Amino acid sequence: MSKIKSYISGIGHYVPDRIVTNNDLSKLMDTSDEWITERTGIKERRYANEGVGPSELAIPAVEKALNSANLDKDDIDLIIFSTISPDYYLPGSGCILQHKMSFPNIGALDIRSACCGFVYGLSIADQYIKSGTFKHILLVCSEVQSTTMDMSDRGRNVAVIFGDGAAAAIISKTEEDYGILSTHLHSDGEYCKDLWVKEPSTLSSNRLNEDSIKDGEHYVQMNGREVFRHAVTRFPETINEALKFNNLTSDDIDLLIPHQANLRISKMVQKKMGLPDEKVYNNIHKYGNTTAASIPICISEALDLGKINKGDIIVCAAFGSGFLWGSSIIKW
Repeated sequence: MSKIKSYISGIGHYVPDRIVTNNDLSKLMDTSDEWITERTGIKERRYANEGVGPSELAIPAVEKALNSANLDKDDIDLIIFSTISPDYYLPGSGCILQHKMSFPNIGALDIRSACCGFVYGLSIADQYIKSGTFKHILLVCSEVQSTTMDMSDRGRNVAVIFGDGAAAAIISKTEEDYGILSTHLHSDGEYCKDLWVKEPSTLSSNRLNEDSIKDGEHYVQMNGREVFRHAVTRFPETINEALKFNNLTSDDIDLLIPHQANLRISKMVQKKMGLPDEKVYNNIHKYGNTTAASIPICISEALDLGKINKGDIIVCAAFGSGFLWGSSIIKW
């Protein structure tokens, strides 16, 4: 009897039309194209229009994923929505997407795994499929980070990094010799305050007050040095963990897709893994860091460009707020 596995049967991505260049940001804060490019590798990013949240941003990506998988909305058994920039504090954006796109009354599960959102969501979907609970799961990764940034000199080091974008993948059942080979998840909450949003918080009855707003505590705050130091260690660790688990080596990798956090991080990871440029996919120069959406946007775009072929070994790895990190290996 064949073993049930999961695979990505369809995928699609969408980024807003509005392009925000480094020069555009230099008009809002003390920065420059040279400064941003040198430190991050980013040249531009996309911002959603006012009033557009992650559920709406995700709709074109979901439509593309369904079309790619040759499935209808009625075929989907569960929605997993990964975002740290939800439409509202509650309910979850997955439930809002279900309504906006008129999905059946299926389950909708939101997860908040930040930059690791795709890897964590993929792991959850993989287990549901392997257990036989569901046949087709919609995994949505969508972020509107532009409205969470401090667009002043105070917030410069964070604001220049992030962009908006969405991707959706259909995770389906197969008994063939391809699909998701494994996923590997880790966390270390000791460093939770090195990349966080302090307010609003349920630790205070006010949740948000004038002093916290004045101090910018409702914006993303990051200890860049600590994030960089841990990322360049954890990325190779989790990639090698996944390779070893599957009796593979770096020579077997056809394409490494790292979370698009910072081009300097990706280049350092590439060097540690001994991979040539053609085996690592980066698009951070165009979109910035789209948090949970970055890896699936890369996969969707790489497929569109013919950089992923049948039978390829694809390695995805991520690191982000938590700290969380993880990896997955997919045989396409």
